[in-house]
Amino acid sequence: MIVKDKNQNDIMDADLLNSFEIDYIFDSKPINRIKNKPTIENINSKLNDLKAKIHNISHCDLKNNSKQIVFSDGNFKSPIMIVGEGPGQKEDELGKPFVGDAGQLLNKMLSAINIKRESVYITNVVNYRPPNNRKPEPAEINRYSEFLREHISIIDPKILILMGSTAMEALFGSKIKITKERGAWKEVIINNKTYIVMITFHPAYLLRQADQKKYSWVDLKEIRKKIDELKLKI
Repeated sequence: MIVKDKNQNDIMDADLLNSFEIDYIFDSKPINRIKNKPTIENINSKLNDLKAKIHNISHCDLKNNSKQIVFSDGNFKSPIMIVGEGPGQKEDELGKPFVGDAGQLLNKMLSAINIKRESVYITNVVNYRPPNNRKPEPAEINRYSEFLREHISIIDPKILILMGSTAMEALFGSKIKITKERGAWKEVIINNKTYIVMITFHPAYLLRQADQKKYSWVDLKEIRKKIDELKLKI
């Protein structure tokens, strides 16, 4: 017999319990955890709606100079969400973020702390390639930050990793410097929910400034430590 204690946090699926062909008893008080838990279909629907909203954006030089939207990659059920800057040439061609040289380095960085790329969720601040791979302008960062905030709310990650100054500026503003802010855990409030954030260097920057990789390694170890502390499954 399985007894559903009123203090038990696990969500038991009725069909699964029935498949065991055993009796079970639920607490007499109604529990709405299953009803409140977002379904995969609901998350998918919200992501599709957001993607369509970005796709239909008007008067945008980024969109006008790009081949296609670059929305996301990875596991949308992951507790880890990574935000980069914007698509490069390779990303614009394939429609996926972090698939060029910077993406290869990102894969190695994640692997160094025992995380597979497919186990995290990845997106960028801007979803269209900036002309000549330039840094997004402040007005562009501000415009797309609204989409990014909605994106974060949908994914609802336990840990948010911002890679590069553009990702940092999108959520924290432009008055701070990444060299001073990286490596320390921060918090950001989005739609009345607080997310813990780690700011670190963008892989593309590390390809240009290899001497800065030692700082990124410190950040990566902090991320791994936090994952273990929170007992996250990835």
